[in-house]
Amino acid sequence: MVLRVEGLGKSVASGDGTLTILHEIDFVVTAGEAVAIVGASGSGKSTLLGLLAGLDLPTSGRVWLAEQDLSLLDEDGRAALRGRELGFVFQSFHLLAALTALENAMLPLELLGLPDPRTVAEAMLARVGLADRLSHYPKHLSGGEQQRVALARAFAVHPRLLLADEPTGNLDAATGQQVIDLMFEMNAEQGTTLILVTHDESLAQRCGRVIRLASGRLVE
Repeated sequence: MVLRVEGLGKSVASGDGTLTILHEIDFVVTAGEAVAIVGASGSGKSTLLGLLAGLDLPTSGRVWLAEQDLSLLDEDGRAALRGRELGFVFQSFHLLAALTALENAMLPLELLGLPDPRTVAEAMLARVGLADRLSHYPKHLSGGEQQRVALARAFAVHPRLLLADEPTGNLDAATGQQVIDLMFEMNAEQGTTLILVTHDESLAQRCGRVIRLASGRLVE
């Protein structure tokens, strides 16, 4: 088991009352699975992903990541666990503008204190077809190239679990297809577990299982 979610709920103060974003979410993700989380805009998909990663804490319920109860860890503890266990790919790339492609890919390796981060990052960037773009800054890369750097960065640490939030949302159809094909190839190569948030049904069907959210609730 890579991830277990029990009774997960999230509410926030809103005006005079409380807005419930997620209601009583339960599911388990086992090693090697590819799971899509789908639902309309506002259904709670990104909120759920943030809770799974320990970026936010639930109002009720619990998340176990790599058999650790996130609610029992402080912020530093959750950050350390994320660094070891998770890779992230976001819709808006989240590259650091002041760092080159190589430096962006090296960052998670350096934060973990892993040996020879430069060599590992160079190999990952070559794997995503960017061997000739190592010294380029994000502003000099196309959207597709930036998302490839994000993939290289995510897979560089050989994460147990990859979380992808609308990874093609800012890309044209052809570029998005190339990035998705690459993500699934690398996922298979490393045997990573994948949780993919998307509103794209054809993309969701490439996963082995689909979890549907509607108004913050799981629907079968």
